Amino acid sequence: MDLMLQIEGLTKRFGLFTAVDSISFNVNRGEVLGFLGPNGAGKTTAMRMVTGFLTPSAGTAYVGGYDVITAPLEVKRSIGYLPEGAPLYEDMTPSELLDFIANVRGLTGIKKQEAVTKAAERINIEHVMHQAIGTLSKGYKRRVGIAQAILHDPEILILDEPTDGLDPNQKHEVRKLINEMAAEKAIVISTHLLDEVDTVCTRALVIANGKIVADGTPADLEARSELYNAVTLRISREHFENAKSSLEGIKDVKQVSEEKNDGTSINFIVYPVDGRLIVDEVSAALRASNIDVQEIRSERGRLDEVFRRITTKA
Repeated sequence: MDLMLQIEGLTKRFGLFTAVDSISFNVNRGEVLGFLGPNGAGKTTAMRMVTGFLTPSAGTAYVGGYDVITAPLEVKRSIGYLPEGAPLYEDMTPSELLDFIANVRGLTGIKKQEAVTKAAERINIEHVMHQAIGTLSKGYKRRVGIAQAILHDPEILILDEPTDGLDPNQKHEVRKLINEMAAEKAIVISTHLLDEVDTVCTRALVIANGKIVADGTPADLEARSELYNAVTLRISREHFENAKSSLEGIKDVKQVSEEKNDGTSINFIVYPVDGRLIVDEVSAALRASNIDVQEIRSERGRLDEVFRRITTKA
């Protein structure tokens, strides 16, 4: 894989406050990296340093081989950047804005026309191209921002909250576009939406208090959940105590916890030791005790639970 982004000890201080604290990571071509963290964790500050819009206090980043400190203009030419809030010229139309950005990017003639048309089509904004940006909804403004980021077909995309303000159908289209572009590019998505990470990202990096606290695939992070490979069950209330006794006798079961009781049925969760796969053992124990199961499923782990745990203790 081609190394497209190389972050080395990147740090940013504002007076005595350290917003980003010596973070290091790489991103290869073909990767979609989800950059996760709670509000104030340092995500946007890190993105602004990586894109050359904010000078690091220490460390550096190499973007397409260019150092953000010594070659910031080359870095800006190499990337497509959707900043937080996507500030736009609201008295312009999308057509005028994209034409302006194309000129800044050095596109002329037929190449410029083709780039503007292709970006508008991919983001599905053709029907608002001649409407003032200031009159557009938040979702359409976001789509215009994405269009300008992909206009020059960059090899590296840095997208800060790309689906912010979009409705479910628009989110689906943007995520589909990211998946389509992923094979040829290195893409970094700064987001707080866990379902976005699960849907489009091949890797997730979690930052809290300016430090990286987790780095792995979404599946790797799910495996850190207390619910990973847990078994959720629904049985009649009259069989609960018998079922609980049978299940607590299984070697790899750590805990049996009641979740919901509607008076006739009980939902409960069987937690495994060290995330071990226990669904077959649970099923066998219930059959041996002649307990009818209304519902049974094995949990894959929950990103939201992992996210809360690792960011609150950081």
